[in-house]
Amino acid sequence: MTIDRRAFLKGLGGVSLALPALDAMGAEVTDHLPRRFCAMYTANGMSLPNTDHGIDDWAWFPRQEKDGQFVFGKSTEPLAPFRNQLSFMGGMHHPSGPKSDPHTCSDMWLTGAPLYNPKPGTYNTAGLDQVIAQHTKQHCRQPSLVLSIDAGTGFLSRTGTISYSLEGRPIPAENSPRRIFDRLFKGGDRGSLEFERAKLQRRIKLVDAVAESAKSFDRQLGRSDRERMEQYLTSLNEVESRLIASEKWIDIPLKKQDYSHLNLDATNEGEPADFYRTMFDLITLAFDADITRSVAFMLNREDGMGISDTFPIKLGLSKTHHNLSHATDKEGQLNFAKYDRFLATQVAYFFTQLNKYKDRQGSLLDNTIVLFGSGASTTHNPVNIPTMLAGGVNMGLKHGQYWRNGESRMSNMYLSILRSMGIQQESFADSTGTLTSTVFSRA
Repeated sequence: MTIDRRAFLKGLGGVSLALPALDAMGAEVTDHLPRRFCAMYTANGMSLPNTDHGIDDWAWFPRQEKDGQFVFGKSTEPLAPFRNQLSFMGGMHHPSGPKSDPHTCSDMWLTGAPLYNPKPGTYNTAGLDQVIAQHTKQHCRQPSLVLSIDAGTGFLSRTGTISYSLEGRPIPAENSPRRIFDRLFKGGDRGSLEFERAKLQRRIKLVDAVAESAKSFDRQLGRSDRERMEQYLTSLNEVESRLIASEKWIDIPLKKQDYSHLNLDATNEGEPADFYRTMFDLITLAFDADITRSVAFMLNREDGMGISDTFPIKLGLSKTHHNLSHATDKEGQLNFAKYDRFLATQVAYFFTQLNKYKDRQGSLLDNTIVLFGSGASTTHNPVNIPTMLAGGVNMGLKHGQYWRNGESRMSNMYLSILRSMGIQQESFADSTGTLTSTVFSRA
């Protein structure tokens, strides 16, 4: 005999709680395993050294295949233990990339925005993470988690988020481990929700007052001011959606977890590894507690903007991140590759954590599609975009591959990701179909 998956327990006061997934529920529950997505972006491209320098083994993309397997470059060697849980994707690109300002590649990385605009941050289309969030939000406390190295949306000249709403507006990112922890793990009680609701209402009234004031003086806000107001309104809408989601889950307790390993005092001004690993710990715990199933994390900002540009110097390398990405000499390109290795080490830590936590079937990584990459290859070149996919084996992904088939649209890969997550969307951005890749065996 099997138990209905929708079975409820009724407790004191008539409060009902849905049962967790139990083996007695049979095969039906297998189809309802959490399907998660995490996008991680690094700016300025990855190391693809000039062959004349004789350091090809430091290239980000794998080297020649040996005994049927690709050979990791030195800049990605820290990821070697996860060979069977990841794949490199060669030849990926956005067709609109070459038509756009080369510094907007982070803006369009998850959107494939078809419009050209010389001012980053003033246009866009829906991001993949937010499309996924629309389909997964019914199952979790927060629709999505948007993180970055610098927080907010950045400046009008360079954005500080890779997440864009269904209307194409930048969604503010968070970068404080303590604030993220409080929001995810301490913000679900009635008192905190009432406080946040009151604060939100005050901010909405302020926006209304500014708009009414502009009308009363019979003048309109300038373009830059309108853009700032739109971004602010997007921020308020994001806060409101989180509050609404939290209120629905207020009577359901969070999963008990161990938080003792978290370094909530880590900041982007301290040790880079401490900051990244704390952020990855928070993402892992959020996935494990099923607080959210969609995450976007901007590890670095484009064009030398933001605090992370100095990270290579903190690590003892010769120049800032952006300067290294423009290096043409052997030493500069080697240092750029060494920073890629540092990032690969942090990503390897993330994969280790995702493997450590277990779902009903497999690990968190088995039930999470992780996208890691950049919006350019060599300096500001939006072709052959460095792209890695990991996890998702319980969603049909088959790894251990260096897949390449000429030029392939990122949007086709994004549509394949959607299909793997059980989201039967007909198209995404400028897609022409799903990706004809052996990585997506069931897309």
